[in-house]
Amino acid sequence: MLWSCANNSDTEKHQSRRNNITDVKEKIQEIVTEEVMIGSISRLQLMDDYLIVQDYKSDDLLIHLFNRNNFEYVASAIPKGQGPGEITVMGHIGVNEKRREIYMSDHGKLKLFSYPLDSILNDPYYMPEVKKEINNTQFPSDYIFVNDVLSFARIIKPTGNTGHNEAAGKWNMQTGEIKEMNYSHPDVGKKRISIAVSMEHGIVVECYTNRNLMTIMDMEGNLKYNIYGSNWNSRDPLRHYGNAFIRGDKIIVSYSGGNWNTEEYYPDKLLVFNLDGGYIKTLDIRYRISDFCYDQQNDRLIFFFEDMIQFGYLDLDDNLIN
Repeated sequence: MLWSCANNSDTEKHQSRRNNITDVKEKIQEIVTEEVMIGSISRLQLMDDYLIVQDYKSDDLLIHLFNRNNFEYVASAIPKGQGPGEITVMGHIGVNEKRREIYMSDHGKLKLFSYPLDSILNDPYYMPEVKKEINNTQFPSDYIFVNDVLSFARIIKPTGNTGHNEAAGKWNMQTGEIKEMNYSHPDVGKKRISIAVSMEHGIVVECYTNRNLMTIMDMEGNLKYNIYGSNWNSRDPLRHYGNAFIRGDKIIVSYSGGNWNTEEYYPDKLLVFNLDGGYIKTLDIRYRISDFCYDQQNDRLIFFFEDMIQFGYLDLDDNLIN
């Protein structure tokens, strides 16, 4: 195993080298979307039989739906604008698989809108219902929907006129109550994070964008492990972790290590850990990753790139990530 750790305790794990690297660029399969033009800033979600692409650069319809199995274009929906039924400033999309509903945040109107999937497939200009008013002093930016009374969220907390801080927490969509996780690293003031959740394993993973640090907690936010990479406490303007997800007994997270102010900002690799935070290997993607999601049904990753190709996917298997 080509990595080493030092200064470890039961909860504090320091990893000085992560150099068990597998090049997987040639395994990336390009996805061609000729039927619709998609802008340079997009986010990916999966629901039912569909891949949902949020197109932040669109001047018209803000989401595009593709068949998640063969990537054929299906429809576009949800108009951009100031009027009734239109979205002013698109935020995160949450998915309620059980009720087959999409929830879209509008940070201009400070509302969370609800869209039945069948309705927007039949009518791209469907008039949504207001699911929830958004509190502009503390609100969930991204969240993982579990049910109406429980989502795990990245919480935005404004500081001063222009700044903000971030925290992992629980959000009750019915009441609007937000409860931050019990643990927050005491040596990190300004937090920039992403989160992943496994209900099966009872863990919440908090990955820091601005530090080489990953925190693993139980469902109440009590600390299990802090995982430190090299120079974790550096103040250099580097981008570290990106998005994370949990596949079986593995935590997989995108990673950059590049300068925040250059194209090296984009993650171009995936780090694989076990559920205790032990480093296993690095998958070298060698394309700049703007966003990605995990398709559990097909056991593959779907990427949106800022690179020579715009979309692609990588089939996973146990041999690849062990």
